[in-house]
Amino acid sequence: MALNKLKFSSINVTPVANQAIKFNSSANGFETGSAGGAITFIKKLTASSSSTLSFVDGSSDVVLDNTYKEYIFYIVNIHGATDDAELQVGFRDGGSDYDATKTSTNFRAYHFESASGAGVGYQTTRDLAQSTSFQSLGQLQSSQDNDSCGVGYLHLFNPSSTTFVKHYIAQYSHHYTYNAPGVVDNYTAGYCNVTAAIDAVQFKMNSGNIDSGTITLYGIN
Repeated sequence: MALNKLKFSSINVTPVANQAIKFNSSANGFETGSAGGAITFIKKLTASSSSTLSFVDGSSDVVLDNTYKEYIFYIVNIHGATDDAELQVGFRDGGSDYDATKTSTNFRAYHFESASGAGVGYQTTRDLAQSTSFQSLGQLQSSQDNDSCGVGYLHLFNPSSTTFVKHYIAQYSHHYTYNAPGVVDNYTAGYCNVTAAIDAVQFKMNSGNIDSGTITLYGIN
């Protein structure tokens, strides 16, 4: 049976599909409306020997505009087809190339299964300084083992702004098997030093294809 009204103590509102119950603007009662901070699914891309995974605003139901203040890309079980390949990301600020100018910082932490090695360090080979190159998100990912994969996320803030730079932060963790099995965790923070809107984001390996895995885009307000 469908509900016509929800009533509990002082709550007395008519339910509306896909809406939240919240305080009204006078803070003296309740109403239905959009929930602040809600996360909304936008698009999921699945790799299958893919050279790139691209999210383009206005294409294939992808939204990368002022609809949301923040966008999150969830990276799950990415497996490179080539040994020692790194997952990278590029941003497009109009045109056809993913070459928005970026400045960033990157560091990693690692620990071997045997407990024979561990550490934290800044990665000078993966930071950028006013560069149009793709941003590396991870340390070397070995594909020698079929169970080796990478997971993580990328946050992109206010990509449609034509006033401010576009900040991004990322975390990418993978099963490292190159010389000793273990975990490597990489953290990246940076910004696209452009005032034009970012209208597309592309992921790729620096060598070879993305053999398998998914990247899913969500919007947050």
